[in-house]
Amino acid sequence: MPTLLLRLQGPLQSWGTRSRFDHRDTWPYPTKSGVVGLLAAALGRDRKEDVSDLAALRMGVRVDRKGVLKVDYQTAQSVLAADLEAKRDVQSWRYFLSDAAFLVGLEGERTPLEALHRALKRPRFPLYLGRKSYVPSPPPFLPDGLVEASLEEALKGYPYLVGKAPPDDLLLVLEAEEGRLVYDQPAGPFSERRFAARYVREEVLPKEAVPEGPPAWEVTRVAH
Repeated sequence: MPTLLLRLQGPLQSWGTRSRFDHRDTWPYPTKSGVVGLLAAALGRDRKEDVSDLAALRMGVRVDRKGVLKVDYQTAQSVLAADLEAKRDVQSWRYFLSDAAFLVGLEGERTPLEALHRALKRPRFPLYLGRKSYVPSPPPFLPDGLVEASLEEALKGYPYLVGKAPPDDLLLVLEAEEGRLVYDQPAGPFSERRFAARYVREEVLPKEAVPEGPPAWEVTRVAH
């Protein structure tokens, strides 16, 4: 089954899973809800539209550079309370990753992956890395990102994103039938903010196993 690869890299990223009220967390790698949202934006879908086809794709992540966890402390004065009468001062803590780089893979049927590959090259809506102000640089689109390989093979076989060779072993995260439980599976349109659980399996990818040259498999060429 083919796999679509995309690069999520930029100065700032944030992939929240348990964000509530004044504390906005970030997962150490991209969440499925965040990636599905990025793909929906590339296709030009409204937040009220169905994303079940995108959520059905099997996802994996290779952490090429984990980045640095940081927090942005913010305050706001005289914020109107929920009762629309009282005002209060508000504090918030917004966590994010600085200078991180991830290779994301999505495994599924060829036709929808080809459409997503084209959409990533010419996205309908702006793309961002978890928050609207966190712009990707370089773009997520990889010209050779649509490959004839399984999710595991694609993530293990693609060249290192941020240099000639990785200085350390890499973390590989694969959607699986059992493993770590995460609550980032979209269970409805994003306007409804409904998410379900899924399992991911984390493993170490030795740095010696990451190629420095082009992928070993044949690249699927997409007409644009």
